[in-house]
Amino acid sequence: MTITIYHNPECGTSRNVLAVLQAAGYEPEIIEYLLTGWQRDQLISLFAAAGLTPRTALRETKSPAKELGLLDPSVSHETLLDAMLEHPVLVNRPIVVTDKGTKLCRPSETVLDLIDRYPPGPFYKEDGALMIDTEGLRVG
Repeated sequence: MTITIYHNPECGTSRNVLAVLQAAGYEPEIIEYLLTGWQRDQLISLFAAAGLTPRTALRETKSPAKELGLLDPSVSHETLLDAMLEHPVLVNRPIVVTDKGTKLCRPSETVLDLIDRYPPGPFYKEDGALMIDTEGLRVG
């Protein structure tokens, strides 16, 4: 299975998702988008595949969204895309692409919908929450 994760190593959710993938035996392509930035066509394609819009993909907390005036619902999708290209942190993360689809994996457990095998259990998130039980089954 081919897997790509658009990852921010400073984000706990993104780290959790990457840990799940690696513990399940996958070697995902890791794109640290804060370093590489985004391309307009790339974002449009990712959002379409994940069923997102620039508005629903906008990271509102721990980003400059408020300071840039992007939280106002009247701000157009084009304006949001332009801002995301200039400030990559505005895109919520992580976005994961596999053969089974594309999703914004918030909460972390969402990634389990995109993979064929889970990590051996028990598997815990960084915050100590159980994600995979001792039987190897998804919790929650």
